[in-house]
This record gives sequence, C-alpha cells and structure tokens, in this order.
Amino acid sequence: MTAYRHNLPQASGETLLTDGGLETTLIFHEGIDLPDFAAFPLLDDEDGRAALTRYYRAYQDVAAEHGVGIVLDTATWRANADWGTRLGWTREQLSEVNVAAVRFVRDLAAERPETPAVINGAIGPRGDGYVVGSAMTAEEAEHYHLLQARAFAAAGADMITSVTMTYVDEAIGIVEAARSVGLPVAIGFTVETDGRLPSGQTLRDAIEEVDARTGSAPAYFMINCAHPSHFADVLGEAGPWTHRIKAIRANASRMSHAELDEAEELDRGDPVELADDYVDLFATLPDIRLVGGCCGTDHEHVAAISAATADARSTTEVSVR
Repeated sequence: MTAYRHNLPQASGETLLTDGGLETTLIFHEGIDLPDFAAFPLLDDEDGRAALTRYYRAYQDVAAEHGVGIVLDTATWRANADWGTRLGWTREQLSEVNVAAVRFVRDLAAERPETPAVINGAIGPRGDGYVVGSAMTAEEAEHYHLLQARAFAAAGADMITSVTMTYVDEAIGIVEAARSVGLPVAIGFTVETDGRLPSGQTLRDAIEEVDARTGSAPAYFMINCAHPSHFADVLGEAGPWTHRIKAIRANASRMSHAELDEAEELDRGDPVELADDYVDLFATLPDIRLVGGCCGTDHEHVAAISAATADARSTTEVSVR
C-alpha cells in the first residue's frame, strides 16, 4: 500500500516525472468548469472521474514510453477547509474526498504495475496561490493542514507535497503536519518574475529558513508555478541550498502571476523551448530528480521535457542527504 513511504526514489537518486497543469488542462482542453480552480469535486462525479482518468493516463503513457517512474499527485490542491467551505463542503466531506483522491490515483497506478508510481498527497495554500494574503504562524498552519495530512496518511499515500507556497511559515506548518502523521514531505515554492517568493523573500532564504527551523525535515524542495525565466538567474549563487532543490514544475507561459490571472485564453507556450529551459536548469541544479509541469502545460510538454533532459539526467552526479 505504501511502497515508497520510507524510500522515495526521487529523493535517493532515481528520476521520475510528474503530471502537468491539471486545472488548466481540465478547463481549457476538456471544457470543464472548475469553480475556484478546484478539481477535487470531480472525484464525486462519474463524468469527473472519467476526465481525471483521461488526464492521468496521458502522463502514465509518457512515463511508460520513456521508461521512468511517475509521481501521481492527488487532485486536492484546493481540498482544504477554506476553499472547501466556499464550495459547500463540510470538514467531514473534505476528509472523505482527500482519502478518495489518494485511492483514486493508487488504483490507476495499480493498473500499470510496470511503471513505478509514488502516490503523492498534494496540499495547496490556504489562500491564493499567487499572493500571501492573511498569513498564518507555523503553528496555525500545522493545525490547519492536518485535515489533509491525516487523510493522506490514512489512505496510504507515500508522501505529501505542498504546492505553490508563497511564504515560509505556511510551508513549515505543512512540514510539521506531515511529520506528525509520519509522511515524508516536499515543499514547493512559487516565485514572481524577479525570482522572489510572493512574500518578497528570496528563494535561497526561504529554503534555508525552512531547513533551519525544521531540522532539514523536508525530503527536498520544488519550484513550481513559474516559468524558468523567472527564477533561473537566482540559482547562480551555488551552495548547499541549491542541492536541496530536486523538483521543477514550471509554467508554460512567461507571463507573470498577475497577467495569468487576467488571461482569458490559455498561453501554452512552446513545449520544445520549455524543454530546452529545463536542460539549462540541469546545469545549475545538479540534483534535479523530478520534472513535470504546472499551469498551461500538458502531457506533450512533459514528454518533451523528459526527452530533452534524458542525457542530462544520466550524466548528472547525485547528492544524497
């Protein structure tokens, strides 16, 4: 049930893929209405589950074709108390749907036993994914995110990943929530076009602060929901902090978060150019072991990234904590 909980392959040297932009794919490619950008209600509907199956299957096919494993995220980025309440879900229903989300992707993985699959419980921010808004203390964040962490542990997830974190205290709260339920955790930060978190903190300072305050508890860090051109320049200051970044899930578009919020059409970018950007990132971040996409990307982007980085992945030295 929890094949990788105590030995995450992407943390110990293997290269895996992720999916891409779940919500943007469902909205712009499938024509599905997602109020508040929330995909988790689809798990409660037969047509919705069919759409999710099509989505995940495309990435499982890419992983199988390229002979690599995959991290399967749950569709739970918005399945927390605040967003769930806005959509009319009770805490009990939210707990149940977070459990169902783990079981859903676990069942999909079981149908493809030839492709190693890490089952990952995805936790999004309490507020907006692009701005800090009303910040919590680390203790408040731990208490808040326990609802999802407990559901993921009970359902048999291998790990938890915080996605699109905008400030450090919420990330630390998720680390502690994961630790309290015995699950490894990865922390995903987003950045603005200047490479800084929406809080204004530098990426380096954010990673070093989380490690300092948690005893380096995260299995690794991730950069997501930003185009490589937004953060490539800040990675030039090499050091131990860059070795903690093992995952990249970039946006397809070069637009800022504010511009993306106002966009009425999908900016899919150029999958080949994005893949080339990933190749350049491997030269700066030697420990990348998890690649995929975020807003605007689909399975074609991830396939291009996987193909373009194959040589870089095979020749990169691995630093294991």
